[in-house]
Amino acid sequence: MKFSQFFIPTLREAPGDAAVVSHKLMLRAGMIRRLANGLFAYLPLGLRSFRKLERIIREEMDAAGALEVKPTVIVPAELWKESGRWDTMGEALLRVKNRLGGDFVVSPTAEEAITALVRDDLSSYKQLPLNLYQINTKYRDEVRPRYGVMRGREFVMKDAYSFHTDDASLARTYEDMGRAYRRIFRRVGLSVIPVRADSGAMGGSGSEEFMVESEIGDNTLILCKRCEYAANVEKAACKPDFVSVSVSAAREAAAGIPPIERIDTPDVKSIAELCAFLKTDAEKFIKTLVYTASNPNVDILKSIGWKNSGNKNAPATLHFVALIRGDLEVNEAKLASLLGASDISLATDGDVERITGAPVGFAGPAGLKDVLIIADESVSAMTGAVTGALVKDVHLQNVAFGRDFEPHLIADIRTVTAGDRCTLCGEELYEKKGNELGHIFKLGYKYTKTMKVSYLDIDGKAQTPLMGCYGIGLDRTLATVIEEHHDDAGIVWPITLAPFEALIIPVKYDGVVKEAADNLYAELRELGIDTLLDDRNERAGVKFNDGDLIGIPFRAVIGDKNLNNSPPLIELKYRADGKTRLVELWKAAEIIAAEVRAEIASFAGFAGGET
Repeated sequence: MKFSQFFIPTLREAPGDAAVVSHKLMLRAGMIRRLANGLFAYLPLGLRSFRKLERIIREEMDAAGALEVKPTVIVPAELWKESGRWDTMGEALLRVKNRLGGDFVVSPTAEEAITALVRDDLSSYKQLPLNLYQINTKYRDEVRPRYGVMRGREFVMKDAYSFHTDDASLARTYEDMGRAYRRIFRRVGLSVIPVRADSGAMGGSGSEEFMVESEIGDNTLILCKRCEYAANVEKAACKPDFVSVSVSAAREAAAGIPPIERIDTPDVKSIAELCAFLKTDAEKFIKTLVYTASNPNVDILKSIGWKNSGNKNAPATLHFVALIRGDLEVNEAKLASLLGASDISLATDGDVERITGAPVGFAGPAGLKDVLIIADESVSAMTGAVTGALVKDVHLQNVAFGRDFEPHLIADIRTVTAGDRCTLCGEELYEKKGNELGHIFKLGYKYTKTMKVSYLDIDGKAQTPLMGCYGIGLDRTLATVIEEHHDDAGIVWPITLAPFEALIIPVKYDGVVKEAADNLYAELRELGIDTLLDDRNERAGVKFNDGDLIGIPFRAVIGDKNLNNSPPLIELKYRADGKTRLVELWKAAEIIAAEVRAEIASFAGFAGGET
């Protein structure tokens, strides 16, 4: 391709609203342009890199046994109502009507569409396992899109969805897809951190995120200094610094604890104020928080034994109480997962007073009635604790778990922080900021049950298939490659994603220089090297700056001075390390082609194999 025939509108400076490196460089290199807030169009140069990323993903999905499909982006609302997400997805879901008044969704994800497609044609266990994938446009009406294509409203994702007869089959595909993801990210030059993750609104029994360390990451990663433990903070667990006991054991132990004593605590509400007032430590307090859960799962409520869960459907909102040791913080993602809720938030002051009978700051579990109570495991180890008395300006001491209160559920609802101990090896944990590029889920029956998917097993009995889901964000991955591979001059593309593999810069495009540049260009194209020839009538400095900015890995510079040598020479430069050398003109094409192929081979070695 010749520069004069291509469209690469480079910029000297990035627009002022570009806050991160990838956004700035993609704009400056003429890869993308903004159409509206959160909406970006790929220009020809950017699209070339985008298509190369697509090809790598397709190769790995095909090698893993997934089959590509192309569902529609606009999906009937009926499918989302079947799954229950029409009501629970919130304002991020873009709902539209057609001219007849019918409701549709601009897909933010494709579980419903793919499940409906499989449902219509699935009849026998012989058709399973089945793994289908798409590379398609999505839309989420983000409140605050930012960082260019890193977090836009419209974006492209690869999603795969697998269907299975049993857990073992699902586990095999889940592992296969995890290995494929590791190969994809290595082939594009990214070092990812696979972490245990919360399944969130996607649901299911387990999930793993593929993160890259990033200062602009939306996620906090909890990592072990010694072993391989890595988790998103929403999912992270740690080695407890207490010994939990059963309710019955706690009840027996409480026999040696003095009876509850009331303490007047005028205007003392927070844990810090109580510590100062009572001259004790936060570990002695039970923190009591009232929450609101949106769309909790009725089956989960029944399993807990919550007395108000006998209705066919779970309430749209549920108020409940969470208990935790005073020096710890509640992890709301863990709470949402426990209840199968779409959202968890602290209750309003009015709801707190209505439920507890006291203002905020004086809640406690002793005497609390007619509300679901979930306690962190740390609470089960507490004896003689201090809590609110359900009365303004009063607290209780000597409160005993098992004697004075009994929660409906005891679980790990703690937020793990740096300094806590690894649950695997006991070493100290530390934190990093991370950016999610991919996520794999064991969805289980979440969609196949609600959408009534079935098949006949070997005995002719109707069964519901298990389901897995596996996603990668292409725009975010491409931007992340730039975040990791750049310098002060511009992008430094890995060969696998570079829009062109070689760049020819004639210092002045005329005479013998033009002839040499044209001949080298023809030879490289003949050898199958994806080459850009900068044939513009521009100063050499402009061409060099643009070449560094757009980041093409191999550069050949042709000028009168070197051509006048005997034999004629040209300068070769490798973008990644900036090293230059002179080579004979007649050998240049073969040398460049060999180096390009060697560089490609260093990445291709990861393709389709174990990592």
